[in-house]
Amino acid sequence: MTLIAIFFPCISFLLRGKIFTSIICLILQITLIGWVPAAIWAVISLQNSRADRRNNKLIKAMRK
Repeated sequence: MTLIAIFFPCISFLLRGKIFTSIICLILQITLIGWVPAAIWAVISLQNSRADRRNNKLIKAMRK
């Protein structure tokens, strides 16, 4: 998934169900200069999503 986020940032957002963000990312990556920020944005977003899932699992485990 990280490689998809680097090479195809808009598809990375689309696969995670963030349609509006994917459209914004596609507009950004249309320009060659905007490709790098779009890729960085997608990777950071992916890492944050993984961290949120991990934290939610820990919170649920602590409540039990």
